[in-house]
Amino acid sequence: MFRNKANRRWRLKAFLAVVALYLGWLGWQVGVYKRYTTEKSPPPPFSKPQRAFPEERNAAQPPVLYEVRGAYHMHSKFSDGRKTVDEIARAAARVGLDFIILTDHGAPNRASLDAQGRRDGVLVLAGTEISTSRGHLVALAFEPPSGRFSQNADNAVYEVHSLGGFTVIAHPYSKTRWSWGGRGAVDGLEIMDSDSMLKRNWPQALIRLPLLLVKPEVVLLEIITRPEESLRKWDQLLAGGAVRGFFSADAHFLYGPVFKIFRLIVLLDAPPSGEFEAARREIFEALRAGRFFSAVDAAADPSGFRFWAENERLRVLSPFSFAHETRIIHDGKAVGISSSGELAYDAPAPGAYRAEVYLRERSPLGGDVPWIVSNAVVLRSGGKENR
Repeated sequence: MFRNKANRRWRLKAFLAVVALYLGWLGWQVGVYKRYTTEKSPPPPFSKPQRAFPEERNAAQPPVLYEVRGAYHMHSKFSDGRKTVDEIARAAARVGLDFIILTDHGAPNRASLDAQGRRDGVLVLAGTEISTSRGHLVALAFEPPSGRFSQNADNAVYEVHSLGGFTVIAHPYSKTRWSWGGRGAVDGLEIMDSDSMLKRNWPQALIRLPLLLVKPEVVLLEIITRPEESLRKWDQLLAGGAVRGFFSADAHFLYGPVFKIFRLIVLLDAPPSGEFEAARREIFEALRAGRFFSAVDAAADPSGFRFWAENERLRVLSPFSFAHETRIIHDGKAVGISSSGELAYDAPAPGAYRAEVYLRERSPLGGDVPWIVSNAVVLRSGGKENR
């Protein structure tokens, strides 16, 4: 009996020691986490006398634009989300977003479209996520159809375009994987999304589960892995034309924490209009034109990043005081690399070029995961370029 009591005490002490080590490890993860911010001022966000976009300028200075921060792809109670639109807008306001884009399932989801407007200072925009023959297709900026969008992917793309909208392939390599082919020319591709990362890397999230109550962004950053397939496919698509790349929240719950992770930074000539319909057009037209970049915001503040072209010379401004690495990508290969705040590259041939920035400080974000991803600058013959 005495030996059994001693064994029980030993097992209890061992269990408590393991718990203490586990809690200490969680505490260490929270303690070492840091969202990096630059110590020097980024370029001013708006300068009225100066035209903004690279194709309209030919100078050695970066485009001076107004940065508008938002989150794209989320679901409300109008489909399979856990919160109402009002609750989602409040979550977005708390983390400093300027806009959100609802993508409730439907063909289209008319209730979600009707919920658009300004709420808690946030522009609530809406598209719809269509289940098609090839996978899930997000439609944005369209005029509502009189009937339903086709379930045939090629026909749905055509219908969205005919109604003034554009399309983005959702989570192409997870959940309902996209089957490639067909004649429908989509306009965008989701590069990363939180829902896919969580489902793919749930063991890493499970072992850190208590942190969801304390510092959820640490858990979410830890589960992000390099989207190799999506980046490769994007570069293949860019060889045939301008296709926009999106970081997607794909949020069904944990809206606030997810909004801190995957963000779109839209670049406008001026602050969004005070009139909702005009502001809606401004945001959607910038997205359609590729005048935005994507960033993992919880890892570091991406303010001031710029990528533009001066004829055949490509330039990247990454004015960050913390360690980072900038790459210019062409045909899936890094053709220019720099660890300083600026990178210039004289392109030897026409084609699509884009930029990536990697964080080189201690971070839950993996060193092989791009922290910032630009959209492509497409260089044409004769020194002309467009986005």
